[in-house]
Amino acid sequence: MKTLLTFLILLTSAAIVAQSDKVAGNYALSLPSNEGDVIEYKLTLNEDGSFVFHYYLNINHRIPSTLNQYGKGTWTVKDNVVVFSSDKQKDIDEKNMVDFTATKARFLTKSHRAPSDKLVKTQLRFLKSAIPFMERVDLVKI
Repeated sequence: MKTLLTFLILLTSAAIVAQSDKVAGNYALSLPSNEGDVIEYKLTLNEDGSFVFHYYLNINHRIPSTLNQYGKGTWTVKDNVVVFSSDKQKDIDEKNMVDFTATKARFLTKSHRAPSDKLVKTQLRFLKSAIPFMERVDLVKI
């Protein structure tokens, strides 16, 4: 009985580690316009469960024209949904002001059962967030 229990615990731990390894990495999205305006998202998910985020906005007809916003915190994965959180005491400061608490994104990748040779980029699709500029954003793994 102890052997079976130990085996199940090791199997579960291996599955959790393998899932976080495939999600961890750098994600980005750049939205340039013909007028020279730029919106950029950069997100790094570290293997230790922490993340850093940078949002850059440069709109020529806006005052101020440039905006940089940063965030950091922790992330976990459950059923291909990445759940973000930020500790207000530890993660929020003068530089890192974006609070990712209760933000959720779906991890999307090509299914191993897909028969086509179509290239599908690995990405995070943000589903729910209190951050207005994060909802319905797809960041591509680079």
